[in-house]
Amino acid sequence: TAAIYGFGRSEEIVGKALTEYGQRDKVVIATKAGLDWTTGKVYRNSTRGRIMKEIEDSLQRLRTDYIDIYQIHWPDFDTPVEVAAEAMNDLHKAGKIRAIGVSNYSVGHMDAFRRIAPLHISQPPYNIFERAIEEDIFPYCDSNGITMLFYGAICRGLLSGRMNGDTKFEGDDIRKADPKFKQPKFGEYLKAVEKLDAYARSKYGKRAIHLAIRWMLDRAPNHIALWGARRPDQLDPIPELNGWSLDKDDFQAIDNILAETIKDPFGPEFMAPPEHRPGV
Repeated sequence: TAAIYGFGRSEEIVGKALTEYGQRDKVVIATKAGLDWTTGKVYRNSTRGRIMKEIEDSLQRLRTDYIDIYQIHWPDFDTPVEVAAEAMNDLHKAGKIRAIGVSNYSVGHMDAFRRIAPLHISQPPYNIFERAIEEDIFPYCDSNGITMLFYGAICRGLLSGRMNGDTKFEGDDIRKADPKFKQPKFGEYLKAVEKLDAYARSKYGKRAIHLAIRWMLDRAPNHIALWGARRPDQLDPIPELNGWSLDKDDFQAIDNILAETIKDPFGPEFMAPPEHRPGV
């Protein structure tokens, strides 16, 4: 989760569930800091003061005295990376966080961070459709022992196989800002999902969503694939992920499908909040 999700509400829900479950040592909590909404608009803020305030607020909302994985949500271009790293290192030494992480950080930012503090986790976007991290972030994390928590495993539902050309996105749905979900590009991605689904069914008796997640697990066996769920039934694919694996022919077939269906693919860049704080 993250403090920004629901402006704290998501953490409160997790905290309530954790209290009801009652077995804190069997749960791994990961949350994030570094986005500020106090002015009414969301912007990046990884100053020491902000991080120290956010950790206390998150601990209170989560009803716990430590957080297993604490991450900086986005790099703050108005604050030196070293400032955030020092604050996170102090929280780690104090026992308030068990592992230090960053999200959406470049190799350069991670390198600067690691000169000040240990870095255990990196959380970049990664899925069949969004692969930019393969160029640098992926090998950097692998060679430096940094575990990656890939977010967007099913590309904001696109790889679920449940969408069609008439699917609408209402209210503040982030997909309204994603070029992949706007025609005619949306049609290209849906065609790719259709072909991926047909491939998964014919070879493994699975669906596109299973293929998409299995692709990540087999491509990066030492890392973790994340996807969001709003309803319990959206976690139903999990049991279907075990007992089979993709081979090199599968990886090539998937690449061929994408090359045939998607021209000029888009990445996740649209999600980035403003790089600079108001007045800075």
